[in-house]
Amino acid sequence: MVVEGFVSVHINRRFSRPLAKIFARTPITPNQMSFVSLIAAIGALALFMTGHNVLAGIAVQSSSVLDGVDGDLARIKKMMSSFGGFFDAILDRYSDFSILVGLTFWALQFEARFNNMVVVVAGLAAIVGSFMISYSRAKAENSFGKPFPGLMGSIASRDMRLFIVMIGSIVGHGALTLVLLGAMTNLVVVWRVFAAGKVWNN
Repeated sequence: MVVEGFVSVHINRRFSRPLAKIFARTPITPNQMSFVSLIAAIGALALFMTGHNVLAGIAVQSSSVLDGVDGDLARIKKMMSSFGGFFDAILDRYSDFSILVGLTFWALQFEARFNNMVVVVAGLAAIVGSFMISYSRAKAENSFGKPFPGLMGSIASRDMRLFIVMIGSIVGHGALTLVLLGAMTNLVVVWRVFAAGKVWNN
């Protein structure tokens, strides 16, 4: 079960749904759209590595929007499948890794006011936290047969994380963005562990 975040519902869907209707008239499949979303994320990595942080931020949000197109397209074309959800989730992890590695590289190269070790640790924390947010959600569904409820399930969602990356990239605060993401994601994971113990370990 996918729990959509605030950004996905109120911002991304305004673009992904019209795009899905356009692509529905073409032979493009939902899985191909998932791959296009990954390509946009890799494009963001390349832009970060070449110093184009503003364009990279736009590419990050474009990848997030395109990630919503595949689901809308699958519903329109009646091509929803378990494999599609699995494939999309795998590509999302590669996308997240590419984006956060790119942002870390950009911060190391262009934010001299921060110690390199601080940036590297923040980048690693953001990457691990992003992966653990997704893993903890999937593990809860597998172990308990239900997703995390309410705010516990939607806070630090992928759409919100990528939106924060976009803003941080455009304003040129990559290191602070990584620190925020690293702290936010890992704290939410710890919160989920304790909350799951209280809610389901009875």
